[in-house]
Amino acid sequence: MSTSRKLVTIQTPPAQQGFLGAGHMARPVIQVDFSESDPFIMLMDDWLDKQDEEPVGGPHPHAGFETVSLLLEGQIGDSAHQMTGGDLQLMTAGSGIIHTETIDKKARLRLLQLWLNLPKKDRWAKPRVQNLPLAHVPTVSESGVEIKVYSGSFAGITSPIENYVPLIIADIHLQAGITTRQNIPASYTTFLYVIDGGVQVGEDEKHLVQDQVGWLDRLSDPGQSELKLKATDKGARVILYAGQPQGDPIVSHGPFIGDTQEDIRRLYQEFRQGKMGHISAVAESQHLNW
Repeated sequence: MSTSRKLVTIQTPPAQQGFLGAGHMARPVIQVDFSESDPFIMLMDDWLDKQDEEPVGGPHPHAGFETVSLLLEGQIGDSAHQMTGGDLQLMTAGSGIIHTETIDKKARLRLLQLWLNLPKKDRWAKPRVQNLPLAHVPTVSESGVEIKVYSGSFAGITSPIENYVPLIIADIHLQAGITTRQNIPASYTTFLYVIDGGVQVGEDEKHLVQDQVGWLDRLSDPGQSELKLKATDKGARVILYAGQPQGDPIVSHGPFIGDTQEDIRRLYQEFRQGKMGHISAVAESQHLNW
């Protein structure tokens, strides 16, 4: 019999002015120390309602981790690769890459972008990009429940995304009053982010509502655990993130993650010396379209 997971921390992160100027609001979803969120470093919920055609954003480096971008609505990107609502992109920055996110026209979008730690042995992996469009996202729908699985195995279906860190990302829609019970590995760090409506979590049915983040207890058991979710009378849309903690300390500075301060100094030097290639130049073998 699997252990039932409990909601132990509830937070309501405030939205704040984003760095892209007027019309950009950002909510830092992860508000706990990395020792509690491992392998999740940061998650930003960005809304952009851009009313002009002045370019914003631009090229910037990343190294030592992965970005996992889930576009909830709108469009982003260029003709070479454009994401639309429901698409996911996982970019392994690894040894170092330059990424460009320029928006040069009117735009309305909402993007969840996660920074995911890499295992120490894979910290400097060769850069890689994986694209999973909405049309190819494994989906299960039955009895008032629809679940899209973007990464890992959940609800009896499995995403094609290749992971260095065992990772589950699932978009869960529940109609009013509907209950679902799903298994997740007991050792995974797990949190829920409510996009719409409200949900009761666990056997004790703790409430979690729109814009709130709920962290589950993390167990030492090697087996499976059960997550019970029940939608309130408004129904619910919840994004679930669950990943295997790596247990290694990290050093973070700007756009770089490393194991030591020396790693950070080296990465800045490599970037200044032009040694980091652009993501568009990644070898075809490292560009996976699912």
